[in-house]
Amino acid sequence: MKNLTINNIEVEIQKKNIKNLHLSVLPPLGRVRVSAPNSMNDEAIRVFIITKIGWIKKQQEKYKNQPRQCERAYVSGESVYFWGKRYRLDVVHSNVYNDVRIKGDKLIFQVREASTTEQRANVLNAWYRESIKKEIPKLLEKWQNVIGVTANAWGVKNMKTRWGTCNVKDKRIWLNLQLAKKYPECLEYVIVHELVHLLEKNHNKIFIGYMDEFLPNWRTIKDELNALILDYMEE
Repeated sequence: MKNLTINNIEVEIQKKNIKNLHLSVLPPLGRVRVSAPNSMNDEAIRVFIITKIGWIKKQQEKYKNQPRQCERAYVSGESVYFWGKRYRLDVVHSNVYNDVRIKGDKLIFQVREASTTEQRANVLNAWYRESIKKEIPKLLEKWQNVIGVTANAWGVKNMKTRWGTCNVKDKRIWLNLQLAKKYPECLEYVIVHELVHLLEKNHNKIFIGYMDEFLPNWRTIKDELNALILDYMEE
């Protein structure tokens, strides 16, 4: 069955070897996904979605109204976040080299005076990428030992709709660059979540059981992560 559009809401349909229907409205943008048993016919799935339209719209509205930062110009006075803390951007100019460093409650952002907004974004994102890549190996080593699995590869990229992904077949994990702006425990939660997928592919009772076993407070961290202010990202 192809994805559906009902009441101007696009719904991603996934058929799986499961017993029951599962409906999810996913942060941060309210993407809608339905996981359905392989044996369920298309019309039954459509009817189910129609009965849940009110709930879907309510959840999407919640994400829509979540605080977001406005589009950035990368000038002094803007707010930036690093590991959950808010810093004031302090731009200084240099034609020698770019640099990013924290001093008290300020993030000193050294760039060329003639640099464009895109160039400044690239400099800051490179710093975020370097910072998060320093933390990931330690967390992977810790949790791979606890969970008893090994990821063959991992990477970091900007993602609009997911905090992380796991290719179970290749055992490859991707983590959202935006996690460098959230509290450290958020990154840890996402790493645990993706590693558990190497034990159980689907978000079913078995998966939840593993999460409860390895990270009992995962629900609290998940709720905190999804409630945090979202950064501006172009649609």
